[in-house]
Amino acid sequence: MFSSVLVFSMSRWFAKRFLHPDIVAEYSYIFLWDEDLGVDNFNIEHYLSIIKSEGLEISQPALDPATSEVHHLITARGRKSSIVHRRAFKPGVHGCNAKSMAPPCTGWIEMMAPVFSRAAWQCVWYMIQNDLIHAWGLDKQLGYCAQGDRTKNIGVVDAEYIVHYGRPTLGRVDENKKNLSANVNSSGTEKLSRAKHQPRPINPRVEVRRQSYIELDIFKKRWKKAVDEDQCWNDPYAQ
Repeated sequence: MFSSVLVFSMSRWFAKRFLHPDIVAEYSYIFLWDEDLGVDNFNIEHYLSIIKSEGLEISQPALDPATSEVHHLITARGRKSSIVHRRAFKPGVHGCNAKSMAPPCTGWIEMMAPVFSRAAWQCVWYMIQNDLIHAWGLDKQLGYCAQGDRTKNIGVVDAEYIVHYGRPTLGRVDENKKNLSANVNSSGTEKLSRAKHQPRPINPRVEVRRQSYIELDIFKKRWKKAVDEDQCWNDPYAQ
């Protein structure tokens, strides 16, 4: 069973560069996971049996809400008796209900622990942009790669769950520099930190987040341009 699975922890850029659909065609499923995930309770064989029986082309294991950083309600693990859920329910004017047909209420997973079928990956690979590092915005377009109805072919597996620690890996602050308040010269005399006389350094995490929004805007513009230029395009999810 494991011979039909390819698991990678890497940036989307590397996936675009090295996981061309022709290269990974022998694999039935592609796991493209972030590195800040806890998998102590995860059984890959059971997971594969579930997504096959449920007909999920795009999926992810649910997040343990007690120990995970959860960004979107649909990714949180539901009842322990649940095997798979395909939509989230959230009351309110802008919430999710049984009639909601758009992401992130249904037909949606987060690009932190996605699992793609061979056919879905062939579609997703072409969506990933060569020059964009972040995958923001891509998760909202995954429904176009669901090989059919996104509300049925995309789901979150409750029976096999993971932990999302939410540890930043891009733009990490140098702890040695951050904690430096004073140092000692060669004669053993303490001297004041230069931080008092220099501008506070820019938080690299802020820069990473800013670049993410910039790339999200670029992705949206490219998507709109492609739609406008394709005279044969018929959006199955047009509202």
